[in-house]
Amino acid sequence: MASVDDLTNVVKDTLANRGVLGQLKARIRAEVYRVLDSQDTEKPKLPAENVLINELIREYLEYNNYKYTESVLLAESGQPQQSVGREFVMDELNIAQDMLETSSKTPLLYNILLYFMKVKPFRENSIGQRDSSNGQDPIITAGIQKRDEAQSDPHSSSHLAPFTINN
Repeated sequence: MASVDDLTNVVKDTLANRGVLGQLKARIRAEVYRVLDSQDTEKPKLPAENVLINELIREYLEYNNYKYTESVLLAESGQPQQSVGREFVMDELNIAQDMLETSSKTPLLYNILLYFMKVKPFRENSIGQRDSSNGQDPIITAGIQKRDEAQSDPHSSSHLAPFTINN
């Protein structure tokens, strides 16, 4: 007969394999931060740079369905619950719509990453392999396309594309 420790390990491994354990931990952290944040202490006003950075991160988290991580970010940072909006961030960062390399549904962080990957190509032993024909990293480009396809398919079970690090 299995011991309590064996049973605990099997349940823990099963929850981890199904991706539930990480979600539960994130939700518990979010709730703890929410309780701690609900105290009547007033947070200092965020500098404009922090608001913009947090908005870029928030858009990325929403896109990847990291809703509990997003709730922790909002609770911990003091970022307003209501988003300032993508257009506002683009305007503040002087990003024109025609400068974006991916769809309008893709987070601005992906576009910023692609821009800087063009400016300074990665070394050989870094993330992905560069496609010299268009200057874009095929792994990141494929991941963005796969995510866009998954989000446009309401029957798709995954909104995340795999990401591989080549050595």
